[in-house]
Amino acid sequence: MEFDVVVLAGGGSTRFGGVDKAMLVLDGMSLLDRVLTATAGAASTVVVGPVRTTYRAVDWTVEDPPSGGPVAGLAAGLAHGTAPIVVVVSCDLPWITEDDVTALVAGLGDHDGFGLRDTDGQEQQLATAYRRTALAQAIHDVGDPRDKSVRRTLAGLDLAWTEPTHAGDDVDTWSDLDD
Repeated sequence: MEFDVVVLAGGGSTRFGGVDKAMLVLDGMSLLDRVLTATAGAASTVVVGPVRTTYRAVDWTVEDPPSGGPVAGLAAGLAHGTAPIVVVVSCDLPWITEDDVTALVAGLGDHDGFGLRDTDGQEQQLATAYRRTALAQAIHDVGDPRDKSVRRTLAGLDLAWTEPTHAGDDVDTWSDLDD
């Protein structure tokens, strides 16, 4: 099934002292390139954030105004691509694989979204396949997306989740890279 990808890579990396988290290297590859490898099967890929060097060609965009948070990033990313399914991933998911992305798209069923849970069971809205129409409507309904909560914005969607998996673990601290 055809899908587009929106990669959120515009955060301030405050817990990393301002170091660009997307460009942190794990096992010889940046976190952003690891996510781009996992999503290589997409019909189109847009990265929301500053332009960086990546291993494959992607489209780039930023929210307007910049630094508006992940919901504003989602709104900017949704302006790209036309596939009925959009896989949303943050750039800090270094253990997600192409098989995980395929499973998200295949698992969507009749739901508005199907996403990963991390190893602690936390639902990862930024590691989820969504129906484009449902995601776009949720973002439209929130009004100005700047500085809005992802969880509250997507609370009205019918979302289903995987069992807890390492693929859903994100990197929020330096120690997370050691997992």
